[in-house]
Amino acid sequence: MKWRSLDESGTELDLRSLRDQFAERKQLIAKYALPETQAIHARAIAEIRASGIVRGALAVGSQAPPFELQDHNGVNVSSAKLLEKTSVAICFFRGRWCPFCVGQMEAMNLILPQIQEAGATLLGISPQTVQQSFFMVDQHKLRFPLLSDKNNETARAFGLVYRVPDYQQSVYRRSFVNLPHLNGDDSCELPIPATYILDRDGIVRFASVNPDYSERPEPTDILENLLHL
Repeated sequence: MKWRSLDESGTELDLRSLRDQFAERKQLIAKYALPETQAIHARAIAEIRASGIVRGALAVGSQAPPFELQDHNGVNVSSAKLLEKTSVAICFFRGRWCPFCVGQMEAMNLILPQIQEAGATLLGISPQTVQQSFFMVDQHKLRFPLLSDKNNETARAFGLVYRVPDYQQSVYRRSFVNLPHLNGDDSCELPIPATYILDRDGIVRFASVNPDYSERPEPTDILENLLHL
């Protein structure tokens, strides 16, 4: 299962804000998705929000837990080793099947040179397998590592993990989103989309955690925070 960009075959880059891009995608969903399907996703988001999980997520000023994960090429990436040289921006996302995750990764890809000039490393972390991450990097021409967080161990250490409710799993299956296949486990767990900036000491200097997967911070906001480290 993969999600294609609105104009995957074209060469033009979408330079609009994420807010504008996502507004368009929400309009398409409202137009083409069944009302009952939309209601199911809205219910799931509301339940995650009501659970209070966001309050338990890693917050600004916290020490980030160290991690070592495989990138899309199967190469181990250590946060400790990265932090010896650079600050780190991390985007936790759900997977390549999510149009909003794709949109965020493509938008972050556009500002990668500025992120690197700011002395930072950009990482995407999701529970999808190494193979799925490779497909995503290749399909969307991403130039930064996508790390595979097996069993959501790193996302769990950041306080981001929830189990997809059974009623929503049924919708995903009907849309050919097979989470056990995509993630390589039967837990049906996902991370809340979250973006973090860690300074060289591994301290969280920026955190954006939102149960609503259709809302993500603007890449320009991430860059501005990196420049002020």
